[in-house]
Amino acid sequence: MSASVTLKDVAQRAGVSSATVSRVINSRGLISAPTAEKVQAAIAELGFRPNAIGRNLKTSRTRTFGVLLPSLSNPIFGEVLEGVQTAALAAGYSIAITCSNYREQEEKHAIDTLLANRVDGLILTVADADNSAQLDVLDAHGIPYVLLFNQPVKTSRSAVNVDNRAAGRLVAEEFIQFGHTRVGMIAGRFEASDRSRLRFQGLCDGIADAGLEAPALVEVDFVEGRVARAVRNLLNRTDAPTALFCSTDMLALSVIDVLRSLGVGVPEQISIAGFDGISFGQLSHPRLATVVQPSHAMGQAAVQHLLGRMAGSTAPKLQVLPAGYRPGSSIGPARV
Repeated sequence: MSASVTLKDVAQRAGVSSATVSRVINSRGLISAPTAEKVQAAIAELGFRPNAIGRNLKTSRTRTFGVLLPSLSNPIFGEVLEGVQTAALAAGYSIAITCSNYREQEEKHAIDTLLANRVDGLILTVADADNSAQLDVLDAHGIPYVLLFNQPVKTSRSAVNVDNRAAGRLVAEEFIQFGHTRVGMIAGRFEASDRSRLRFQGLCDGIADAGLEAPALVEVDFVEGRVARAVRNLLNRTDAPTALFCSTDMLALSVIDVLRSLGVGVPEQISIAGFDGISFGQLSHPRLATVVQPSHAMGQAAVQHLLGRMAGSTAPKLQVLPAGYRPGSSIGPARV
């Protein structure tokens, strides 16, 4: 698929006028079935995108960035939006926001919706940055975008993130310092979040370095949750973990609530760590131990890099910001 394919190219391949191609694409006017079939065949052969991607960005400017996030129910995404908006407004841009609800199949619709509104560039968090058909399309058409939170292996894709795998290892080391030898993780589904997968891999790295058994793992749906079932599954194991790493703070707070309802003390009977560093964790009891993402700074950095990409002055790069660790009373010594 070439970014240089135009409506005129399709018209020439189909042997019709550009106006006819436009009418077929927009379902306007009377077009014979054979003519419509020729146009559709030419579109398929040339890889032309007869939708928002093929119509905007290069022909008009709206001074608007499109932002795609998995959800707005997790405060971490609200915090990063503040950073995006601050930097965008300073540069004279507004933002348009949409969500995928952690469903990869909704990403295409969300991206097409943003492009249909003729945004000038995109800031995206996707399910899997290295295996995304939507990013492949954006790359092919030369549409400027920057990934946020994703940690792609492909260096051709710009991204602003933290080192999720290194942070997962840090949590393992913290558990081990407190004497925990049986560790588990409750994680958002890997297919919906490459970040969740990397955090688990980091936990495994740290546990393996200590010569301990691999962590137990239960994946849960980001939207439906069903945390209680996941917690019970882990507690019912003969080798039930004494420490649990949760792939987000919101998940960790939900787990603590379930444990409380089951009469299981945190950290007296089981220790809990989260990931994100949302302010709610500071207000919980016990206070949540967590990896802290510099969300506001990440949002600002994404805008600055996107501006460079749009101007053609910045090559794709992976910008890794440092994550911190906030100790909390949700981690304690392993029970004997």
